[in-house]
Amino acid sequence: MRRKISKPLIYLFAIFWVFMTIFPLFITFLCSVKDNDGITLGMFSWPEEFMWSNYTQAFESAYILQAVGNSLFLAITSTILTIVIGIMAAYILSRKKFKGRTLIYMVFLIGVMVPVHCTIIPISSMAARIGGKNEFWFLILTYTAFALPQAIFLFTGYLDGVSKELDDAARIDGCGDVQTLFRVLLPCCTPIISTEAILAFIAGYGELIFDMILMSDQDKYTVARAMLTFTGGYKVSLGPIFACIIVAVILMVAIYIAFHEKVQDGMLTGAIKG
Repeated sequence: MRRKISKPLIYLFAIFWVFMTIFPLFITFLCSVKDNDGITLGMFSWPEEFMWSNYTQAFESAYILQAVGNSLFLAITSTILTIVIGIMAAYILSRKKFKGRTLIYMVFLIGVMVPVHCTIIPISSMAARIGGKNEFWFLILTYTAFALPQAIFLFTGYLDGVSKELDDAARIDGCGDVQTLFRVLLPCCTPIISTEAILAFIAGYGELIFDMILMSDQDKYTVARAMLTFTGGYKVSLGPIFACIIVAVILMVAIYIAFHEKVQDGMLTGAIKG
C-alpha cells in the first residue's frame, strides 16, 4: 500500500520539479522576443508580435557568440588549473606532516572569506604593473586564485577521509608521491572533483566584476559583460539582454547534456563510497 502511494507522489514531485526548472527558461524566451513595454507590462503574457530582431542585435551588437566562446575558454582553463593545483596542494596538506602545515591551511581558509570587492583596486594595480590589462592569462590566474581556497578546503577534507592504507600499498608497489596521487587517490576523488569543477566552471562562466576592470577590448568581453552593451545612461534594451541570456543558457544546457552522465557517475560513486 505504501509503495502504491509513494509512486504517485514521486511522479508528482518530479513533474513539479520539471515545471519549476523549465518555467523560468520559458518566460526568459518570451521576454527575448518582446520590446521593453511588452516585458514590463506583461512579462508572463504571450507576445503580440515576435521580435526576432532582438536576437539579431545580440549577435551583431553584443557579439554574443564570441562572448560565449571567451567565457567558455576562461571558465574551462581556470577550472582545470584550479583542480590540478588544488588537488596537489590538498595532497600535501592531507598526507604530509610538516611545520606550519596548519598555518598554511588556515591561510587558504581565510581566502574563502575574502570579499571580492576588497581586491578590485589591488588586482587592477597589479595588472597595470605587470601588463595584465586586457589579457586573458591574467584573468585566468585571477579566477583560479579565487577558486583555489574553496577547492583546497574541499579536496583536503575529502582526502582526509580516504584511507591512508592506499598510500602504503602504493609505496609498496614502488609509487612515488606523484604516482600515488594521480594513479591511486585521484580516481577515489572523482565525486569531489566533479563538484568543484561544476562550482569553478559556473563561477568563471558568469563572472563580471574582473572582466569589467581588466578588459577594455570588446573582442575579449565575456557573456556577462556583453549584456551590458544594451545598458545605457537613459535606456535599457531588455529584449536583446534576454536574447543574450537564451543564447548563453542553451550552450550551457548542451554542455550538460553532453557530460551529464560523467557528472552523475561521479556523484553516484561518492554516494556508494559513503
